Amino acid sequence: MNREIKMRKIGFAALAVTVMMTTAGVAAAADCGNSAKGFGGFIKAFKKEAAAQGVGERGLSALDGVEYDPAIIKKDRAQSVFSQSFLEFQARMVSDYRIKQGAALLKKHKATFDAVEQQYGVPGPVMIAFWALETDFGANMGDFATIPSLATLAWDCRRPDKFREQLVGALTLYDRGDLELEDMRGAWAGEIGHTQFLPKEYNETAVDFDGDGHRNLKRSIPDAMASSAALLVKHGWQANQPWLQEVRVPDDMPWDQADIAIQHPRAQWAKWGVKGKFKADKFPAALLLPMGKDGPAFLAYGNFTTAYLLWNESLVYSTTAAYLATRIAGAGKLYAGNAEVHALSYKQIIELQNILVGKGYDVGEVDGKMGRATRAAVKDVQIKMGWPADSYPTVEFLQKLKQG
Repeated sequence: MNREIKMRKIGFAALAVTVMMTTAGVAAAADCGNSAKGFGGFIKAFKKEAAAQGVGERGLSALDGVEYDPAIIKKDRAQSVFSQSFLEFQARMVSDYRIKQGAALLKKHKATFDAVEQQYGVPGPVMIAFWALETDFGANMGDFATIPSLATLAWDCRRPDKFREQLVGALTLYDRGDLELEDMRGAWAGEIGHTQFLPKEYNETAVDFDGDGHRNLKRSIPDAMASSAALLVKHGWQANQPWLQEVRVPDDMPWDQADIAIQHPRAQWAKWGVKGKFKADKFPAALLLPMGKDGPAFLAYGNFTTAYLLWNESLVYSTTAAYLATRIAGAGKLYAGNAEVHALSYKQIIELQNILVGKGYDVGEVDGKMGRATRAAVKDVQIKMGWPADSYPTVEFLQKLKQG
């Protein structure tokens, strides 16, 4: 699955040092462009910069004959997956097939998942869920040539620095022999393998778990699963700790406390009327309401607020991945909430973000996605308006803002 927000993923220390390229140095290779004009000159200059970053002749040769691909730019401009609401997205992604197939694969590769959990402390269902969402268990790893795709995005003016370091990472992978060019095919934004690692994180984090001397996240399931676990540990995963747990919320409570940045002991959530299969103890958790007070509700633990959101900062994606993992682990079906929730459309979220920017709020990029900054701004306005501050904008909320 492609994802803009996916710039993510203890491997070999020496390798990590090699790929610690300074983005500024690579960015200096040439200016950017929004068409094929100037692309050849950029590639010529980029080769020199990549060589200065330690890429050898083998790696540099992968740029020979590379052409600008406008189809990649079209893909970059047309992303809409994370404009969907959580209920919409999870309805598509948390299917009976994925739950059953996930359980079957967990059983089939039991020895691998047991060994990975023993070493990294990440349970099998967590890795299985990412595997399901990223590539449908390896069935859809993508067929875009990685280096031409990254070269095109590295030349494009929208996010050149981000993709220039990824392009150096891809050249390094080929240079060191981890992957051959025929294996360097994947998503349009450069992600490779069963769980879609970008080249930089591949270099820094991937592990050779099957012991064949190569870190191949495309052909080796043990390598892919162990590398995914290693990445989660790098992001702060704590062994033997929960990640997400579905709960029910009351009709009224201090809604401003329902924020993934705010933790309380589970006993406090129980005191406020939150119900679920959890102990009312001192263990800290945040209350996650991905669609506001009337929608689904979860207790989100440290593994979610760190590891999941560093894997993918989209709250919709991360909540879906964490929820799917709980289903594969045996949890029941989702309770949709206390009332029907009408999510804002993409155009309405754009409108909301522009209004918030006009009021002086920093919502990050005006992109039609309900990210952390937009939710924080919504919460602040809700508090000022005297509305339930659940950080989720309804159609009524938007209409009120439009009225001034």
